[in-house]
Amino acid sequence: MDSTKAILESISDGVFTVDSVWKITSFNRAAEEITGISREEAIGRECSEVFRSSMCETACALRESMSSGKSVLCRYGYIVDSDGERIPVSVSTAVLRDENGKVLGGAETFRDLSEIESLQNQLQGRYRVGDLFSRSSAMQKIFKLIPAVASSPTTVLIQGETGTGKEVLARAIHSSGSRRDEPFVAVNCGALPDALLESELFGYRRGAFTGAVGDREGKFISAGGGTLFLDEIGDVSIAMQVKLLRVLQEKTVTPLGSNEVVPVKARIICATNRDLVSLVESGEFRQDLFYRINVVRLEIPPLRDRLEDIPQLLDVLLRKHSFAQGIDLKEYDPQILPLLMEYSWPGNVRELENFVERAIVLCAGVSITIQDLPVEILPRRNKSLSVSTATTMRGARADTERQMILAALENNRFNRTAAALELGIHKTTLYRRIKALSISLPQTDGRS
Repeated sequence: MDSTKAILESISDGVFTVDSVWKITSFNRAAEEITGISREEAIGRECSEVFRSSMCETACALRESMSSGKSVLCRYGYIVDSDGERIPVSVSTAVLRDENGKVLGGAETFRDLSEIESLQNQLQGRYRVGDLFSRSSAMQKIFKLIPAVASSPTTVLIQGETGTGKEVLARAIHSSGSRRDEPFVAVNCGALPDALLESELFGYRRGAFTGAVGDREGKFISAGGGTLFLDEIGDVSIAMQVKLLRVLQEKTVTPLGSNEVVPVKARIICATNRDLVSLVESGEFRQDLFYRINVVRLEIPPLRDRLEDIPQLLDVLLRKHSFAQGIDLKEYDPQILPLLMEYSWPGNVRELENFVERAIVLCAGVSITIQDLPVEILPRRNKSLSVSTATTMRGARADTERQMILAALENNRFNRTAAALELGIHKTTLYRRIKALSISLPQTDGRS
């Protein structure tokens, strides 16, 4: 018995046991260090009071083990330590029985994943700017331009399909430059008729029109020295385009009902999901305004052209909406990833985010499975998968894995060791998967 205690005290994983009413009966040294709570404080208290875990309410691994009689291995979650800090952990549980098989309680081991999560965050930082995440080469080119664009007052035009994250990119540019402490003001130009849009942008003075009972500052002025984001500028009427052009050229604005000329200090970022070149050719968009806003143009590719981003986006969005809704962190059934990779995502990242939020709310279990997919992604979700479908899924899984490995290799100039670290796998595993997927590699590996 003494040797068992010595072993438990020497290991780096936290270990504790509970009785049949969830009172802690033992608490090892590592558990004290990870939680910041002494064993004297912990023993005799309910485990949920000590750990304040994300899993305590609905996904308690220990409760699951004690009700089913089966062990739970490596379930991810987090606890809150004595300082109120969130600690990511990996949890495994088992049932404690006496010599007659009677259940006495349960045992749980938990491993502090803070260092691993920190390393993952460092790796993810290479593929993140603000709230934008991407491993695709097209988005990486945009990421490299952001510091230079952010430090300049130049007008920027962002183009991309609906839901690709044009405003997110605009905010990333704003927060990466010297204007980060100034306001970021967004206006959807396509949602307002000309009269309302004009008063919204330029402001007005009392009595300028019926209902103008006081002065109101326009968005050009309220943005101060920050950023004014004009979304859906391709939907603005020709008449309104003339007024916008004048403001952009002269850097001044005149509120409605006033002769006062007010200087505009804000940096302007415009965005549209329409092809402005085609609109210029058809006469629907003024050529001079196009040249005025098209100083720096950034085009965001649709999600279907950067499928390698889906796994990371799924993880980021799962954490975001789980914590926002106060729901225990769930996981994805690996079987659904090929189906998500095959879908075209016409609504882009916005549609993907809607899927994740919906799945979190409707998923009854711990894992988001095929049964939780909406009909547009899996029309036959209530039927068993056929052999041909399973074959397609295996092919899609292989394609997905190939894309992820190639992206990691390219990002690290084909340095296998660095690519394996980025992917979170051992180098020999990477070699094996490269061979199995018939991935061609250049002669040099980037180590030099």
